[in-house]
Amino acid sequence: MTDETTYHVDCGTLLTGDGERIEDGRFLVTDDRVETVGTQEDVAEMGERVDHSGETVLPGLIDAHLHLQGTRTMNPMDWVTESTALGTARATADLRDLLAAGFTSVRDVGSTTGLGLRDAVDGGDIPGPRIYTSGQAISQTGGHGDSHSLPYEWAVETGMGISTLADGADECRKEARKRVREGVDCLKIMTTGGVLSERDAPDQSQFTDGEVAAMVEEAHRVGIPVASHAQGTAGVKRALENGVDTIEHGFYLDEEALDLFVETDATFVPTMAIMHRIVEVGADHGVPEHGLRKAREAYEAHVDSIERAHEAGVSIATGTDFIGPDLVPHGENALELELLVDQIGLSEREAIEAATGVAARTVPGDDVGVLAAGRYADFVVADDPLSDVGSLREPLAVYRGGTRVER
Repeated sequence: MTDETTYHVDCGTLLTGDGERIEDGRFLVTDDRVETVGTQEDVAEMGERVDHSGETVLPGLIDAHLHLQGTRTMNPMDWVTESTALGTARATADLRDLLAAGFTSVRDVGSTTGLGLRDAVDGGDIPGPRIYTSGQAISQTGGHGDSHSLPYEWAVETGMGISTLADGADECRKEARKRVREGVDCLKIMTTGGVLSERDAPDQSQFTDGEVAAMVEEAHRVGIPVASHAQGTAGVKRALENGVDTIEHGFYLDEEALDLFVETDATFVPTMAIMHRIVEVGADHGVPEHGLRKAREAYEAHVDSIERAHEAGVSIATGTDFIGPDLVPHGENALELELLVDQIGLSEREAIEAATGVAARTVPGDDVGVLAAGRYADFVVADDPLSDVGSLREPLAVYRGGTRVER
């Protein structure tokens, strides 16, 4: 690349991320933003030519559910006891891997590291994707985000791990306000139990209507979207009925829950990748026995719920729930797209849009996920992902803010 502030990109096939496919496409980039998008016939050449005319160009990919905690084990107790400094140092390597893999934006939904990493990336101190972070998640006492085997006083007084605890509408409201004070991009709450939490279950609902409503009200007051860890039907419905914007996991969805998705225009982030990996090889990577058991029990229902959500027209976004160990390493996040195609039946194009335009619904603003005038010039070059979405595992080139990423 030269020092010119404007250049044009010629594409064999251009996928804009919002449903449009342009053969022999071209778009102009000025500084870090897209200026114009169209065909090579309609968009005049300006500045240097970047030639991807024999390839497919698409928006930078988005992982809408991951954790930048920098952990290297699948033991949740290690996630609590390891230092944030160590996790942050490791996460800088994870960010490089994510960017090299074509993920130019990520939503970090529960970590002690995300805010600092976001600011370091934004300041140009370290390379990485754009980070939208919730900071630590919010859980009820004894809920999915609690460290059940630790003394209660430790969990409350130290705020250890990727969640803090709150009980009652007033405490929940205050905890949400603390996140707003910290400058988070989204709020993450827990309305059911989970797979890796020790003493609860995915089908157990958590938080009351009043507690959920208080947190949602505080977030929406300042324009921050709310994500809910919600695996069981009751917790999914409680979250949707009280204004939550995205549902994470969604193992058990009945017809009423699907109707609520459509009625509220919420986004579903099913996180197939982590469930697939735990069920397939989790026993070889130190996943606790209770986690293996609960994942195996839920897997078939999870796949069925995603299939029915797709059939019902629910907006589905890609998210892996990867956190960094060998079982779920950052850099292999394109697995989620493959699973949506191979196991759920999305077309390659639908899976790509789930990782671009639809995933952009989960973060504030209108800057990423679509190649359109005014958006960031974040894009990926691939061989032929419309024939084989697996080709996105090894992108030919990645650009962030108009600059090609060194890999």
